Amino acid sequence: MLIVDDASTDETPTVTAALIDAGKPVRVIRHEANLGHIASINEGLAAVDGEYLVKLDADDLLAPGALGRATALLEAHPEVGFVTGRPMHFTTEPTHPTWSPAVSWTIEQGHRWLAACCRTATNPVSSPEVVMRTSVTRQAGPRPADLPHTYDLELWMQMATIADVGRVNGPPQGYYRVHGDSQQRTVHAGILFDLQGRRDAFDAAFADVCGTVPGATGLHDAARRRLARQALDRACRAYERGRTDEVNVDDLVEFALGVWPEARGLSEWRALERRQRVGVEDAPRRPSFVARAIFRRTSEELNRRRWERTGVR
Repeated sequence: MLIVDDASTDETPTVTAALIDAGKPVRVIRHEANLGHIASINEGLAAVDGEYLVKLDADDLLAPGALGRATALLEAHPEVGFVTGRPMHFTTEPTHPTWSPAVSWTIEQGHRWLAACCRTATNPVSSPEVVMRTSVTRQAGPRPADLPHTYDLELWMQMATIADVGRVNGPPQGYYRVHGDSQQRTVHAGILFDLQGRRDAFDAAFADVCGTVPGATGLHDAARRRLARQALDRACRAYERGRTDEVNVDDLVEFALGVWPEARGLSEWRALERRQRVGVEDAPRRPSFVARAIFRRTSEELNRRRWERTGVR
């Protein structure tokens, strides 16, 4: 295990020293000054020398048997560059299951996985559930410093362009912690910030190796169009919930037009216009808008369950 300690201020140095004194197979890289997580990730990726690797953040956990299940797939399918699985999200303490074997494997061609990612314009991977082939990670190169929020999405897309993608079906493969102190909820919080981060990840990926795949322009356009639709849909939700004082609708509209100049032709644009005509006070009570909100929530919950089961959004 390689531990990159980016000048932590807690008891990490004491804990890592105790692990080394106990003879555990641990190597520690400690920074005297905080370099940021992208620099730390790149240093860690460059330092590992195993055939396979897992990037495990301090907040996250591996599931029992996750490494064995994933590496079995990688051993059997050398064309696969990384393996995902079912992530479990938790806030306090996760419920640890006992070890169980994989139910099945799914192997998807990398370009098909990339296309699905572009259609949804979302990151289908939480992170701790992924086991990567080190050689493919090396081909993808270091993580861009200007993608602090979505460097992992850009990495998955780059790797899917290089190799196929595997998935362990059945038991959880990783535990992803969600809490108020994480950078995802503080420095990187906000609807608009998330949209901008995903836009930047798609732009960076298609400016690099993803831009060489057949139909790259169409895939990139699909992602940007989807992001515009999501921004406008978020604006619609602000009206439906009477929260236009909390959500800057103008910024969302500006983002939509910037990422997809033809945004005025989208159905979400027309939906937003209808809500604006009704007004923020009456929109939450309009039956058709309430029905749309209920349908949306139901669809999102079904999609979430499908994603947990299959990895497809």
